[in-house]
Amino acid sequence: MFSQLKARFGSGLAVGIIGMIAIWLIALVILPQLLMVDYSFRPNLLPADIGGPKDVYSLTNYETLFSNKIHLAIFFKTIWSSVLVTSLTLVVSYPIAFYLAKVATPQKSALCLLLLIIPFWINEILRTFSWYIILAYKGPLNALLLGVGIIDRPIRFLSGDGGVLIGMVYAYILFMIFPIYNAIESLDTNQIKAARNLGAGWIRTHWRVVIPHAKPGIATGCIMTFMLAAGSYAVPALLGSPGSRWFTQIIYNWFFEGGDWNQGAAYAFLLLVICIGFIALVMRVFKVGLGDIAK
Repeated sequence: MFSQLKARFGSGLAVGIIGMIAIWLIALVILPQLLMVDYSFRPNLLPADIGGPKDVYSLTNYETLFSNKIHLAIFFKTIWSSVLVTSLTLVVSYPIAFYLAKVATPQKSALCLLLLIIPFWINEILRTFSWYIILAYKGPLNALLLGVGIIDRPIRFLSGDGGVLIGMVYAYILFMIFPIYNAIESLDTNQIKAARNLGAGWIRTHWRVVIPHAKPGIATGCIMTFMLAAGSYAVPALLGSPGSRWFTQIIYNWFFEGGDWNQGAAYAFLLLVICIGFIALVMRVFKVGLGDIAK
């Protein structure tokens, strides 16, 4: 990386860029995570007791999660729901990415990408709240379904996790589309034509030609979508019912309502460990390395 920056910008500017990246990583990524880990192993004490005999490292904050059946159930539900969001987003995004990369003309592809990007110029909370309006009991979706005679009475879309899943798929769809689109775009179209000419159907062509080539993009999209879904707060807070709490809401409550930063740090660290484990699992399933994902 340094050699490439040096060749393009010169030694002085290359050192400055690397230095700023290092400062950003250390100050905003590494040190906060280390501080969170340190907090997670220490008890929540009064300021006068910090550093005293009561301030000892223990696993008490972690034991709280495994002894609280409600929090543990929400934790596993959040992980499972994040996997489901990732799967649904992949199913929706793959055909769109393939169409943009190999079917649409450059003009249509550019227009479609612009139409996909424009809504994301708006704040995520506002976009999520728009889905709250659409899915409301007396919202436009129910009015449309009633008007065309599909349903006899309004449906409570926001009574369970359905609204959260829809909102998350919409909120994070670009993080799945763009990596897959970039990977498929680099595929030689002649390989697809050759597979079709040799008698392979579309499903077999995608399974044997397109998907293997797009594995790094699919892996990147799955990783980004899962981590965003697992760490989301705004979407479940706005679209979730009282009975469909997300684990991030519990973490938020520990930090800002309960005032127990140590307990919140333990919960947050466990969620981080799960996310790292998911990254490793995806890399193993798709047989890609960090270098492939970085491309």
